[in-house]
Amino acid sequence: MSTKEKTSEELLLKEAIATQNEIVLYNDDVNTFDHVIDTLIYACEHTPEQAEQCSIIVHHNGKCTVKTGVYDDLKPRCSMLLEAGLSAEIV
Repeated sequence: MSTKEKTSEELLLKEAIATQNEIVLYNDDVNTFDHVIDTLIYACEHTPEQAEQCSIIVHHNGKCTVKTGVYDDLKPRCSMLLEAGLSAEIV
């Protein structure tokens, strides 16, 4: 592979990474673990294990990235989390 091809591939990779966004879920004192887990399964298509792990991380660290992707995919998912009473944002 030539240097030019490597540079081109590296730029494409950097662009792909730059277009990725994250939904960050924040801890609160209102929602139960079960509600958070069920909502993550529904809104983010988590497995029950993923959802449980995220809920524990949020509880202990105050926040957790629960989904990564392009903005247009994350926006409706974040809205579902917010409508369910969770605290989340796209960053």
